[in-house]
Amino acid sequence: YNEAVREAQIDLLPCAYLHNYKCAEPPAYDPLLDPAYLEYLERAPAFCNGDVVKLRDFICRHIQHGDDGQVLYHIESGRLRPSKSLQDALTGMLAGNDEFVMIDDQKVIFEQAVHLAREAQRTGERHVLIVRGGPGTGKSVVAVNLLVRLTAEEMVVQYVSKNSAPRNVYAKLLQQGNRSKAYIANLFRGPGKFFEHTGAPLDVVVVDEAHRLNEKSGLFQNLGENQIKEIVAASRFSVFFIDETQRVTIKDIGSVSDIRAFAEQAGAHVHEADLFSQFRCNGSDSYLDWLDDALSIRPAEERITDLDYDFRVFDDPHQLFAAIAEKNAAANKARVVAGYCWEWPKDSKPNPNTHDIVLGEHGFSISWNLATTGTWAIDDSSIHQVGCVHTCQGLEFDYVGVIIGDDMRVEGGEIITDHTKRAKSDKSLSGIKSLAKADPTRANRIADEIIRNTYRVLMTRGLRGCYVFCTDPALAAYLRERMPRPSAPAPYAPMPEQLSLAAEDPLED
Repeated sequence: YNEAVREAQIDLLPCAYLHNYKCAEPPAYDPLLDPAYLEYLERAPAFCNGDVVKLRDFICRHIQHGDDGQVLYHIESGRLRPSKSLQDALTGMLAGNDEFVMIDDQKVIFEQAVHLAREAQRTGERHVLIVRGGPGTGKSVVAVNLLVRLTAEEMVVQYVSKNSAPRNVYAKLLQQGNRSKAYIANLFRGPGKFFEHTGAPLDVVVVDEAHRLNEKSGLFQNLGENQIKEIVAASRFSVFFIDETQRVTIKDIGSVSDIRAFAEQAGAHVHEADLFSQFRCNGSDSYLDWLDDALSIRPAEERITDLDYDFRVFDDPHQLFAAIAEKNAAANKARVVAGYCWEWPKDSKPNPNTHDIVLGEHGFSISWNLATTGTWAIDDSSIHQVGCVHTCQGLEFDYVGVIIGDDMRVEGGEIITDHTKRAKSDKSLSGIKSLAKADPTRANRIADEIIRNTYRVLMTRGLRGCYVFCTDPALAAYLRERMPRPSAPAPYAPMPEQLSLAAEDPLED
């Protein structure tokens, strides 16, 4: 990205000086020198306590004479701009990928965002664009296209998402031929480092799944102030793609009102837009309206007579898996996902032979997705593992199979949720027990919303169909009963004779 480095052809050689680290004397084992790291140490040697002479020799070998700090000055003051090779690589990667083709109002939002990015560059003023859109309206498609287009216009752009799954998948899909992932890896990042940003703002930050942003950052949620505020402050132009009904953890705080408030606080020009056209769920708004109504998230405004979508409820998980596997055979675009009601032990994460999800009464068992890959959604063999909301949110398949666990059931003809049935290893509801002691009403409301939203997300990952198995038979019956039945055509009845005569032209002789 540094123009001075490219234009002056400055060679950058990495190394590390760990002045407080003492290496173990051979033959004792030293973790820093583990064979797993040898490839990296060859490219970026590490010098430890007592290695001053070795460090001096390394520097003298590569720097023949001093220049009074001129090279350092040029690097420090060099303009950050993507290289032409990176621009060409990104544009070439996007071409021919059907996953990223935009249509209808996606193009309108895209052009609006490009215009605002240029305006922010021209004036130096800060702009924020908030884009609302439900599942399947193309938020991620527009986000990736903005990343590529604005990088091609020599802007420094970063694609941000809380969930690592879409970042990993989009980075892999954008790779073609023999190009290294290094071309694009640094374009994708999580939101947890912007509190460290100093210096000039980035040209553009594109935030996908902005509803998943947290207040604070870090492993212990103790760093920074607010991720929304920090992203706005770190960029001249920021785009937030958001769907507030997809908040699925207790820490998700992304909202339109908060983004608007922090943008105005930073003196930014605030713009808002909506994506309406539905491209997932077979383009069926009816299915989405029915699902929201069935899950008691939002009542349908009018009677739904046809889902126009392949939705099925299975009584046997074997049949569900077989149906999804059959759909997957065509193009590797079908997966099974589940609510987080089964533990995911650390020991089993890399082992496909450990079956975490066990439905004993059906003789069915299967493993969660493996921790050995970050691209479960598109890996060739991952049909044999089950994903969760954290590995599929922001992504889509042709068909999705959903296992609804014991955290959702039907009692008295109504859906109820039960957060105590969630696995202990699930961090989505981390802190809910403490909150329940202090304010049980609020805790139950938050947990209920998160569980319903979770299944809404899972059940809207399919472009063409969603197949469901419920551990609660009453819930399966409830969903079946609520499925609309297309009305039978009315029997033909000829019009009465007098009406036919009355329709004749009275002027005709």
